Amino acid sequence: MTRRVLVVTHHGRPEAVAATAVVLRELEAAGIEPVLAAEESSVDDLPSFELAVVLGGDGTILRAAEMTRTAGVPMLGVNLGRVGFLAEIEPDDVADAVRRLAAGDYEVEERRTIEVCLTRADGQRTTGWALNEAAVEKIDPARMLDLGIEVDGRRLERFGCDGVVVATPTGSTAHAFSGGGPVVWPDVEGVIVVPVAAHALFARPLVVGPSSTVTLLVLEDVTVSGRLTCDGRRVQRVGPGDRIEVRVADLPVRLARLSPAPFTTRLVHKFALPVEGWRGVSQNGSPQGGPTA
Repeated sequence: MTRRVLVVTHHGRPEAVAATAVVLRELEAAGIEPVLAAEESSVDDLPSFELAVVLGGDGTILRAAEMTRTAGVPMLGVNLGRVGFLAEIEPDDVADAVRRLAAGDYEVEERRTIEVCLTRADGQRTTGWALNEAAVEKIDPARMLDLGIEVDGRRLERFGCDGVVVATPTGSTAHAFSGGGPVVWPDVEGVIVVPVAAHALFARPLVVGPSSTVTLLVLEDVTVSGRLTCDGRRVQRVGPGDRIEVRVADLPVRLARLSPAPFTTRLVHKFALPVEGWRGVSQNGSPQGGPTA
């Protein structure tokens, strides 16, 4: 049976195009058939793919997640963006990474997603999902959006705001982070609720358990509309009387990992955190000094 790998790339970046050529060459050399996905297109027979190699920033990885999630195909991300929190490797490591993938030298990590259900004021329902976050945001820059928040059907708070982000632990370092939310380790179960520029005394980020449902209500006694976005890609307009329910979904996104590095190491690397020069033990386990008082 022919081994097949899906290749998803950001065609607008020269560095991504160059790295894609390396991926295609190494896959073919290993006897694996590469299939290059076109921009914003679906791919037939996804379950037949062994995995997906994704070249770009987190936006490209989120696009690939739309293609691969239902089929359970693992993704290996090559970081060609600014931070690339979802990516596994840097461009210089592409050739070696593909050879390791071909040899089966990788592990698969599952990341929880959220299910998003929008119920219109007239009762019409649509459903979606997100790997990072669902966000309800204002459209009119001159007016605040009036939102209510419920958890498990119980009213919690109401305020005017620029929006509210409901994120997964994976998405805690994305939109929710920029809104002042906490960094949450990926293996934590639950969702994070982060009000954005809320005009209220109590509008702090919340971490809600994995069995709970968070509901955002666009209140009926206002006329301001907003928009619901999932992973910053799938957008719907919302208006007075609409309600958005968010809960942990059963179907995860699968990531291929070449290194068992703990999340702490990824966090330090991606954000370039200043950990050198601490008193105590260095990163390699040897004693080190630090600044004296």
